[in-house]
Amino acid sequence: MELERTGIVLYTLEYNRCVTFYRDILKLPLLFSTGELTCFGFGDAYLMVEKDDEYFMDHEDRGRIRFCLRLNVPDVKTMVENLRGHQISVDLQEHSWGTVAKFCDPDGNLCAFRDSKSFEEQVMED
Repeated sequence: MELERTGIVLYTLEYNRCVTFYRDILKLPLLFSTGELTCFGFGDAYLMVEKDDEYFMDHEDRGRIRFCLRLNVPDVKTMVENLRGHQISVDLQEHSWGTVAKFCDPDGNLCAFRDSKSFEEQVMED
């Protein structure tokens, strides 16, 4: 299979707040917007934030974290300072394999920064 571009579609009940979050706080580059969805550059992929007006899972599954939007960055601690400057709660974790900082967008979706250097070192080990 030959992929030309990959992306993530994020359905959210907090559409406007999430667009503001990804655009103004995380500073992802805007690719396009139609009013019901906004598409951002996400490294070599894209992140499409789309207004969600339906639930496709039963009520018992809603509290379970099903994914994490991971953004590899050169300096996790600088990104943490930026988030905290916007009064966003961040869980900074330093592990033997690298540093991550977990936080949520306005709709409660889990996001995380990961240090690029240790990630690339892990990739090169295999």
